[in-house]
Amino acid sequence: MKIVSRPVETEIEAKKSRFIAELCDVTSEEEAKAFLEEVRERYKDMKHHCYALRLGLSDTVYERFSDDGEPQGTAGKPILDVLRGEDLRNTICVVTRYFGGILLGTGGLVRAYSGAARETVKASELQELYKGTSFYIDIPYDMIGKIKHTAERSDIHIAKEEYGELCRLYFAMETGRYEGFRKAISDISLGKVEPKEVYEALCYDRQSPKVYKKL
Repeated sequence: MKIVSRPVETEIEAKKSRFIAELCDVTSEEEAKAFLEEVRERYKDMKHHCYALRLGLSDTVYERFSDDGEPQGTAGKPILDVLRGEDLRNTICVVTRYFGGILLGTGGLVRAYSGAARETVKASELQELYKGTSFYIDIPYDMIGKIKHTAERSDIHIAKEEYGELCRLYFAMETGRYEGFRKAISDISLGKVEPKEVYEALCYDRQSPKVYKKL
């Protein structure tokens, strides 16, 4: 599954009609409605604000779409099919149409709305989500070098460092790598260092893992 990292807007033209597509990350139906109203206000001189919405980070995905006055099946569903094709979650795509005076027909509308949605997805920065494990460890200062070397050798990124009486290192990594790393730091410290506040999460950015949502 994927999420949108930031809002994106693109525009295409079909027989003098303009199709302005906007893609935005949302976490609830209320946020989606607020974004849709914002688009409608911004383009209040345009008649059609068609959209598709996908919410949820599990096997169950909540979906909604609207043709907003266009012939049934020509706008909302084609936009939704684009979001489904990328398995985009917590995402709304709104396509606003400015009529250019030439009728497109049902087939033309389907191609235009899906094409507009596809363009904005193509222009966006998508983040793939994967199951990860997040935790921190507290280590004496004389172990910092060994622990950091072990992490670097295993290509594991340190998310954050804090220094006090002990050094606290925060990590997020693919769940499949957690047990091996836990054993390695336990061996290095002779069992004195163990992960704390361990929890499963949906993460993104495999090079420098970041937690998107705690599970």
